[in-house]
Amino acid sequence: MKQIMKKLICTMMVVLMMSALLQGCGAKAGKADNSPSSETSGAEVPQTGITAEMAVEGVNNYCHSRYDWSIAEENPDIMYVKMGEESDTAYQVIFRSYTGSFVYFTVDKASGMTTMKEVVPNVDVESDAGEFSLYDYLKQGE
Repeated sequence: MKQIMKKLICTMMVVLMMSALLQGCGAKAGKADNSPSSETSGAEVPQTGITAEMAVEGVNNYCHSRYDWSIAEENPDIMYVKMGEESDTAYQVIFRSYTGSFVYFTVDKASGMTTMKEVVPNVDVESDAGEFSLYDYLKQGE
């Protein structure tokens, strides 16, 4: 019985510590919502569709606007954005946080709508993290 209680307490402590660490993965203060800023909302959607380069650029711009990258200044390998898998209809772009969690961005090739799924591998947790239009995070004039 003591063995089971020790395991339960240890598991609860790990979950609490991971919850505390994940607070650092959240959006920057003042930008907690996933709605586009008034400067970029209403961007005209081109009819050409999304390329792989556009998907990575838009997600990279989104991540740099929403997450605190200062922790990665001394060790840039702990945070990154990279291309994942590609299907006929979507690109997957992956963001790795300094905490070891990942956000998988699925970018619709036709519309640019991007959904996010956060995954914390150490505690086997997955959750939907919102959506946005990729066009809101691409440079104007493309």
